[in-house]
Amino acid sequence: MATPVKVLYTAHATAVGGRNGHTQSDDGLVSVDLSVPKAMGGPGKPGTTTPEDLFAAGYAACFGGACEFMAKQMKLNPGPIDVRSAVGIGTIEPSGFGLTVHLDVTVKGLSQADAEKVVAAGDKLCPYSNAIRNNVDVTISVKAA
Repeated sequence: MATPVKVLYTAHATAVGGRNGHTQSDDGLVSVDLSVPKAMGGPGKPGTTTPEDLFAAGYAACFGGACEFMAKQMKLNPGPIDVRSAVGIGTIEPSGFGLTVHLDVTVKGLSQADAEKVVAAGDKLCPYSNAIRNNVDVTISVKAA
């Protein structure tokens, strides 16, 4: 387990009512109602989100930032890095639930080889990737554009 030597920032949030409730960051900037999707046997209320949606959004942003940082470290100057994240939830045996993640990364302005190097380095740096490595099935597709 990789524990930070020096914590630089700590986010705080509260959830009430579980997957059919509400979650909010302490500063109020994130404030969303939650609902279990119909595909999982829930009510799928309109205008709500899921923990997986929130995880997908956070992972995509963090991963993109890690790739941008590593590109600078490698003295490369890509255009925008677009990260599309798909987070799936399903049952695992013998009981419980697990996640899958697919990241579809488009790197503009670099060759395919350099784009792949940047993404591989970003994956090693990203705290989301590090948190779930060897625990969640993650696939990454890289496309230079």
